Amino acid sequence: MIIVSKNNPLVKELSALKEKKFREKSGTFLVEGEKMVRECSQSRLNIRRIVIRENYLGDTFGFPAVILGQDAFRSVCDEKTPQGIIAEVEIPVHATKPPQAPCIVLDGVSDPANIGAIVRTAIAAGYFEIYGINCADPFSPKSVRASMSGVFYAKIMQGSREEVLSVLQGVPLIAADMDGENVFTFSAPKRFALCIGNEGRGLSEEIFSQAAHTVKIPMETQTESLNAAVSAGILMYQLKKSEMLKRS
Repeated sequence: MIIVSKNNPLVKELSALKEKKFREKSGTFLVEGEKMVRECSQSRLNIRRIVIRENYLGDTFGFPAVILGQDAFRSVCDEKTPQGIIAEVEIPVHATKPPQAPCIVLDGVSDPANIGAIVRTAIAAGYFEIYGINCADPFSPKSVRASMSGVFYAKIMQGSREEVLSVLQGVPLIAADMDGENVFTFSAPKRFALCIGNEGRGLSEEIFSQAAHTVKIPMETQTESLNAAVSAGILMYQLKKSEMLKRS
């Protein structure tokens, strides 16, 4: 059976998952495209439903699929050029707990593309625990795409500043700040939390005031700042430089 109407209850339910309030209500998010769905199926996340376009000829990774007509499928997708397959996936919920290794704190990062890019780099660099405070939703379509499967493997814990600071007691906070120490001469402690602030305002006073260290990325005078995700990536790798050298 092929569902062709955009007004079908299931189609409307899936399409609504592009909005945060409906993701929160259903406890699920959407993953689009064959590569991303394949990688999701190989992770520990629970796929609730696979949806395909009527002319899709690719893999459904062992899941039975709901088939939608062209218009109905397009109404569900967020991508401009849909690839023909979508997974509805349960949002992983992690209680806010102390980290087991170097971790990331995202304090008010508001651009979903930055969130996704930071998550992608964090997983690549071995920062699997990420604390989010008043950030864009990491499970929005834009964030999920930018994470390039990173969101499937990150342990994302979202809470208030008070909650995050409470579980990070005893963990040195390293604040990214333009007045900090040159990160390329800085020696990071073995255990730390790298704190990345809002794209325009930087870190909140609550987080900044608790930082044990501040670091900066030196830049030429013509450049005022770097994109938050680019800065986070440079800092993540540099702070774990000695560990990365062992892997080379």
